[in-house]
Amino acid sequence: MIVTGLEVKNWKNFKHIKLDLQDINFLIGPNASGKSNFIDIFRFLHDIVKEGGGLQKSIRDRGGISKIRCLSARKYPDVEITISMAEKAGSPESWVYSVGIMQEQRGLHRPYLRYEKILHNNKVELTRPNLRDKKDKDQLLRTYLEQPTVNQSFRAINQYFESYKYFHIIPQLIQHPQAFTGPGMPEDPYGQHFLEYLAKTNSRIRKTRLDKIQSALKIAVPRLKDLAFVQDEFGYPHLEAQYDHWRPNAGKQREDQFSDGTLRLIGLLWSLIESGDSLLLLEEPELSLNSGIIRNLVPIIFEIQQKKKNPGQVIISTHSWDLLSYSGISGDEIFIISPSSEGSKIKIASADKKIQNLLDSGIQPSDVVFPEVTPKNLDAQLTLLEF
Repeated sequence: MIVTGLEVKNWKNFKHIKLDLQDINFLIGPNASGKSNFIDIFRFLHDIVKEGGGLQKSIRDRGGISKIRCLSARKYPDVEITISMAEKAGSPESWVYSVGIMQEQRGLHRPYLRYEKILHNNKVELTRPNLRDKKDKDQLLRTYLEQPTVNQSFRAINQYFESYKYFHIIPQLIQHPQAFTGPGMPEDPYGQHFLEYLAKTNSRIRKTRLDKIQSALKIAVPRLKDLAFVQDEFGYPHLEAQYDHWRPNAGKQREDQFSDGTLRLIGLLWSLIESGDSLLLLEEPELSLNSGIIRNLVPIIFEIQQKKKNPGQVIISTHSWDLLSYSGISGDEIFIISPSSEGSKIKIASADKKIQNLLDSGIQPSDVVFPEVTPKNLDAQLTLLEF
């Protein structure tokens, strides 16, 4: 399944956005413009349906309804999300899920549902509040989506949201595990237990994936000739790489000797391969990488996606000029976020005729779109700062 469209009202710093999504989507914008908040829309839907999640916990984990409601919301303060889905790229829209959330005016000020709606092939599958909700208002504290006893007819949406994956590997968590104690975060979004996860992966699948990663790494790390998963004498898992060296059998390194960029690239490629037909959320994948490698990231992502039988989607936030230098990126795939006094706005690059004309003329995407999000007179203002 894939997301074809998204409409959101009063979510964090977005008062209203309405977009069509592509197979691969790039978010650009100034710092604090809302790139992470946009990605968090999908994480929020995932958190509602995941094991141990739910509407109340998902909102509570984000600081309450006041923290997710846009500050620009006035007359109509409800937080609303509508997401449209199709079975695969090019297929007609099959599911539409809509949810509106408000806060109790009195009492405990709990968040509850203003409405919940589901359409399947343009037919109404669910609409709330229903008679049951009207008899007991506390029923509106939970979505039907998160309740197995009532979601059987639309469980495909539940399973799809649950498959969403966010991965933003922090190399130091892998290189120095002894410095970071405790269980870590649920679902391990920062890769603290990445090696343990590899150990639990079927050995055949793990080797196949590492072989594919090794092929890609040879472009980024030319001296690397072998990447393998090993376990030491105590049974602890490790990644081990063999590098070209003048001495036979020398040049072996384990993950604590890998560069930050190598570890981030391994984690990124693993997540791309593993994501299958799900939605993968990536924030600034260019971190710690050489600019030459960054310029090749998008072609690598495109190639991995094209080789999948049923490719999913990828949403990538980035500040990197190099990442968007690939001429194969279309204007439909770039979302430009711009802050304003009434919340951040998002536009698709292709919707701007000037931008699309420049892209059609052969100018690389980064040269066209990044000037749109660079603060005006930035260089002049920085020179006036006193240190």
